[in-house]
Amino acid sequence: MVREQLSAISYQLSGKKAKTINLPLTKKEAMKLKAGDVVLINGLIVTGRDKAHKFLFNGKSQKKDMPFNLDGAVLYHCGPIIKKTEGEYKVIAAGPTTSIRVEMYEHKIISGYGLRGIMGKGGMGEHTLKAMKAKGCVYFHAIGGAAAYLADRIKRVVDVWKLEEFGMTEAMWLLEVENFPAIVTMDAHGKSLHKEIEKVSLVNLKKLV
Repeated sequence: MVREQLSAISYQLSGKKAKTINLPLTKKEAMKLKAGDVVLINGLIVTGRDKAHKFLFNGKSQKKDMPFNLDGAVLYHCGPIIKKTEGEYKVIAAGPTTSIRVEMYEHKIISGYGLRGIMGKGGMGEHTLKAMKAKGCVYFHAIGGAAAYLADRIKRVVDVWKLEEFGMTEAMWLLEVENFPAIVTMDAHGKSLHKEIEKVSLVNLKKLV
């Protein structure tokens, strides 16, 4: 029920005029974004799934060890399918993965690495929401079931880290995107559309039992 209601909200918001945002984001720019904003993202994003989150959370990496900077960045919960042809990487599919699976790690990563955006699907929990409010970070809900379409919004692969150690889908890919569509569903002011939908769903469920 929650997923269906979020899909309905996404459909309703799709008629809103999109805001174009350019990465990296400053705290001031992140604070201006509100839950419900439809955005088109331009610039560099970094993918990260379970292994990357666990690695960063456990402090096995310092900022100076990383080949790219996460300050002001958007961390995309995505396990892309990437093909290497003639020495160049091409993204074939880049749909979002379920974000709540890394809830236990995200608050510390937001605080420790200077992230201004998290992107995935399904939203995140209270720990992440509190970290977003404290540090000035937002959650972008990407389109589920549109992996090929989203791959077309990726202009090029800029870099990759931990490919041999983590594998293709778990490695951290630095991707340049253009007009990458998403909806802000958790903002830096403590508002979460996911939380509101859960409350409505519980009320409706009680009416049925």
